[in-house]
Amino acid sequence: MNIIIIEDEKPAARLLQRKVEKLGLNVHTMLHSVEESVQWFQANPHPDLIFLDIQLSDGLSFEIFEQINIKSAVIFTTAYDEYALKAFKLNSIDYLLKPIDEDDLEVALNKYRQRNPEPQQLSLDFETIKRMLVNPVDKSYKKRFTVKIGQQLKVIPIEEVECFYSENKGTYVHTTDNRDYLLDQTLELLETELDPKDFYRVSRKFIIPMRAIKEIVLYSNSRLKVVLPTYKGDEVIVSRERVSDFKEWIG
Repeated sequence: MNIIIIEDEKPAARLLQRKVEKLGLNVHTMLHSVEESVQWFQANPHPDLIFLDIQLSDGLSFEIFEQINIKSAVIFTTAYDEYALKAFKLNSIDYLLKPIDEDDLEVALNKYRQRNPEPQQLSLDFETIKRMLVNPVDKSYKKRFTVKIGQQLKVIPIEEVECFYSENKGTYVHTTDNRDYLLDQTLELLETELDPKDFYRVSRKFIIPMRAIKEIVLYSNSRLKVVLPTYKGDEVIVSRERVSDFKEWIG
């Protein structure tokens, strides 16, 4: 069986590779971005099975399928919650919820073997999945965050968030009173908990709310720089791959 892994984080990809190979299967290739994946599929025979992360470094993995007619079987590896997972169930797609359990992995692989899909029989409605992930039915979003300060807990209402950012392997919330607090969520998880109408992930490092945008400035290499009211850390840059979506988001 020819297997590839498309996963944003290299350590996560290697961990999944070890788990797959522990079950006696070989992983042929590991890819980490939309651009890299498109180039690989254009130059190589398509595999039997793809383990596919949804959020890659330069966009949603669905963008690969918009550019390449891929006929491989797909097992999603996702941190999305139960509401978004309705999309996968409706489309009869196997998925593994992160962190990936080895028993669940084995069950998913057994399902694939039993189904043994012929390439021409595989037809996945990625547009439907994408719409449900962006606007899941009955989705409720985070209204507040609880952070630990010494031996006390502080509640931060969503209205007081100026941005979320990652730094030195930690995830922080910067508030409108110019303070920073360490969170126990990753930016990837935060993306699933925040209303996409109000918050946007401009890069791998930053998620910002629309109401906190003070200025938008043209930046080098076709990128944009966002100025926030009080945050004075690293520059908030909209990555080139996300500029078009960002412009659509701000209207």
